[in-house]
Amino acid sequence: MQQDTNQETFETNEAEKPVKKKKNEVVEWLKALLIALVLVVLIRWLLFKPFIVQGPSMQPNFVTGQKLIVNEILYDIRKPERGEVVVFHVPSEGRDFIKRVIAVAGDTVQVEGDKVLVNGKPVNETYIQEAIDQAHADDRLYNSTDFPNAHFSDGTVPEGHVFVMGDNRSNSTDSRMIGYIPLEDIVGRADLIFWPIKDIGLIKN
Repeated sequence: MQQDTNQETFETNEAEKPVKKKKNEVVEWLKALLIALVLVVLIRWLLFKPFIVQGPSMQPNFVTGQKLIVNEILYDIRKPERGEVVVFHVPSEGRDFIKRVIAVAGDTVQVEGDKVLVNGKPVNETYIQEAIDQAHADDRLYNSTDFPNAHFSDGTVPEGHVFVMGDNRSNSTDSRMIGYIPLEDIVGRADLIFWPIKDIGLIKN
């Protein structure tokens, strides 16, 4: 009788082991999912930020409705460089703009028609050359606003600032109209287009 009781207890304990094992596996999976979720949230809010392109100012390279990933940590490590596409706050507008860095602190900028000079040397703007060539073929200028101008007469970028322009030179509100951009207003560098699917890819900076 005692032997039967011991045997039943042993069999019950053996039956409980798979159940406990399954419960432990579920707990471990839940922990892993929770950790992954926390990491995604941290990366999303602390390192990268989504940005939706609105308006024609960066055509032909960026169009309304495209969704971008903006690297928010890069400029904590170093300063923006010429040619990089940046997103920045414009307090007077109450929103963010996306433009291209043309010149950095200490540079002298001059924009005359479709000639962009930095420190007296022409900028090789391969990213809009096709659009410029097409405008010239149509017997018109691609750019409609020069710099320096009546609103901003100093062509030297001050310390702690950058000079930016939109790729769509005749339809962009940028440093030619709003002045030099303080580094502290820059959100980060646009690094990736992730929507729509047909446009997915790294941004050439």
